[in-house]
Amino acid sequence: MPHIQDAAPCDHPREECGIVAVCAPGDDAVPRTVVGLFALQHRGQESAGVAALSGGEIRMHTGMGLVSEALDDAELERIKGELAIGHTRYSTTGSSDPCNAQPIMVSGVNGRLAVAHNGNIINSVQLREQQQTRWGCQFVTTTDTEVAAHILANAAGAGWPERLFYAMRTMQGAFSLVVLTPDTLIAARDPLGIRPLCLGRLDGGWAVASETCALDHMQAEFVRELEPGEVVIINRDGIESHVYVGAARRGRALCVFEWIYFARPDSVMDGKLMHAAREEMGAQLAREHPADADLVIGIPDSSTSAAVGYSRESGIPFANGLVRNRYVGRTFIEPEQRRRDRGVRQKFNPMPAVLRGKRLVVVDDSIVRGTTTPHVVELLRRAGAAEIHLRVCAPPIKHPCYLGVDMATRGELIAANKSLSEIREITGADTLGYLSVRGLMDLVRGEQGGFCDACFTGNYPVPVQLDLGKLSLDASAL
Repeated sequence: MPHIQDAAPCDHPREECGIVAVCAPGDDAVPRTVVGLFALQHRGQESAGVAALSGGEIRMHTGMGLVSEALDDAELERIKGELAIGHTRYSTTGSSDPCNAQPIMVSGVNGRLAVAHNGNIINSVQLREQQQTRWGCQFVTTTDTEVAAHILANAAGAGWPERLFYAMRTMQGAFSLVVLTPDTLIAARDPLGIRPLCLGRLDGGWAVASETCALDHMQAEFVRELEPGEVVIINRDGIESHVYVGAARRGRALCVFEWIYFARPDSVMDGKLMHAAREEMGAQLAREHPADADLVIGIPDSSTSAAVGYSRESGIPFANGLVRNRYVGRTFIEPEQRRRDRGVRQKFNPMPAVLRGKRLVVVDDSIVRGTTTPHVVELLRRAGAAEIHLRVCAPPIKHPCYLGVDMATRGELIAANKSLSEIREITGADTLGYLSVRGLMDLVRGEQGGFCDACFTGNYPVPVQLDLGKLSLDASAL
């Protein structure tokens, strides 16, 4: 099936992936796993899948598209079991192809296992070559998840914690993992905690998910976030935790875009509701970049919380000036400019009665390539806006992400190649203001602190190969 994506008019970083795991002794874990995937649909819309332990055998069902499109009820009934893991994907390594849908199942000296993964293993090309030579591994996908799965299936170690610690020493980059073996559920977070992962308690069981909103939908009680470098082992006997000793020396580097954009507004991270955190970002944006205006509007839905915060801090009334059509069909990629323009008009409908003659503060969460923002600005002008003051909650994005976000290349990043005045001119706004890096980082320091801000500063938490692309494994497999 060809690569498909939402015809999203807003110029955002592409989503990561969402992972779920459920232990439901005496019950079927698959329905709750699917519910969790629906809650994490915003993190990836290319494919989805579930693996479950059924009669001592791992069975799997994957498909392309949204969760509702990818997962068939009859197939899910076939794979039901007490332990299950699930995944919803946006590709950050490996092309959008049915073979790359997760979970991915492999076999090795440690037995058969299935793995689902959120993140990006930046040395995956080298690791795959080593695995082919050392262990004779046969690869059927072009994803770094299969590389991680083979490491776990073949790693030396007396038990799963030691094998996961070996993987943490071997794999470089970002990885939150859920693993299913014939008798155990495993959850693990990389030593820098770049990708989120949290633990919840079910009645008689446990759940793991990328975000707390998924735990809420699964009716699991949030317990805590996994620590960087933590491995959690779950089975019928209970739960145990082990932490990689090397993690404490590094400190945490959670992707700050989880706070800005990726996480759902009803998720909690570092003890902070993301809706409230984004309101604070909007308020800081108002302090740093005030505007003489009549109304504040957000570009729905991802910027609404920040727009409310800007309004409260500035005293300028908030209004819903754009209505988002949530039922726009998913379409094949059309990179031409006319496709982007049509996507804007399909996705948003302005309300001239609200906007006509008004000076607007328009709040967006980020500008990446700058290819679609001009179309949104023009849409508002055609609706009668007198002035448009564009305010952006993410600082200028000047560097690509190599750790699990499809952010674009440096040559495609508008802030890496244009001045502020040039960007303002390209967008068509009357004024333009970005939240500062310092203003953002002062706001997000919660209970744990420690964030990756490399896309703004170029200070990566791990050494990266600057020409690394999402299709590196595809190229190396040729």
